[in-house]
Amino acid sequence: MKTRKARFGNTFAYLALILLSLYFIVPFVWMFLTALKSEAEAFAYPPKLFPAEFRIGNFVDAWNSQPFFIFLKNSIIVTVLTTFGQLISSSLVAYGFARFDFKGKNICFMILLSTMMIPWEVTVIPLYMEFKLLRWINTLKPLIVPAFFGSAYYIFLLRQFLMGIPKDFEDAAHIDGANHFQTYFRIFLPMMKAPLILISVLNIMTVWNDYLGPLVFLNSRDKYTLPLGLAAFKGMHEMQVIPIMAITAIMIKAHNRRHEWSTERIEHEHIIWCRMRLAESQASPYRSATWTSIHKTMERCARSLTRR
Repeated sequence: MKTRKARFGNTFAYLALILLSLYFIVPFVWMFLTALKSEAEAFAYPPKLFPAEFRIGNFVDAWNSQPFFIFLKNSIIVTVLTTFGQLISSSLVAYGFARFDFKGKNICFMILLSTMMIPWEVTVIPLYMEFKLLRWINTLKPLIVPAFFGSAYYIFLLRQFLMGIPKDFEDAAHIDGANHFQTYFRIFLPMMKAPLILISVLNIMTVWNDYLGPLVFLNSRDKYTLPLGLAAFKGMHEMQVIPIMAITAIMIKAHNRRHEWSTERIEHEHIIWCRMRLAESQASPYRSATWTSIHKTMERCARSLTRR
């Protein structure tokens, strides 16, 4: 009886998930099929799902209508550099807040968290004035350089992760002569692989789709990113639907290829890291008796993740 109820429950859950997934998938299918239609078919009523003729050339025409290769290059540059800056700066600041004790640490951390309550729209005018004094307007620097000063949310996320790591790790490194930067780079940075992957995904999603930042700080067409180039198809009195759908499909495809990380992928990285640390521990320059307990913790971590 319980087995029958469990099967019924699983069947109902799968049906609900399928219907929910269709709710999210259908708009993307409609966008892709609309990009293959003619202009008349896109505005036809009643609307038709499939075009009478699949016009693959719509993607080529939309891409060649504007210098989208330059827009794509700018988007990739901004996304890669901002992600790198966020990973380095946020992990360093989080390491300082989590593993150091100094006067006023909690007050500084509360001030840092309070900046999360200030919307970007409030600071955009002071930022514009500051970047104008630095002569950074109409360059990619206003979109890239702030990322190297960290993000309050990412710092909070990494700090909470580091707070849960036993102090035995850094004690073992300090006993064997490692300084603070070596401890951060060789001990804690590999441990933060999973949250750093998460931060990379979140930052890529934010920066790749950012429209307001490039709109404020960029003026020249050769500095535009993809969202600004896509917005050029929308005028005051008309909107070019087919090119918008085609370029949006290309943007989504390129965006997804940059952060195809799932929970299984993150757990797989954990397992690889644990096993690598176990294999390299004997050759590590930071060997001490404390590593014995650390090895046991790593073994339990690897076994628990493998069972999942």
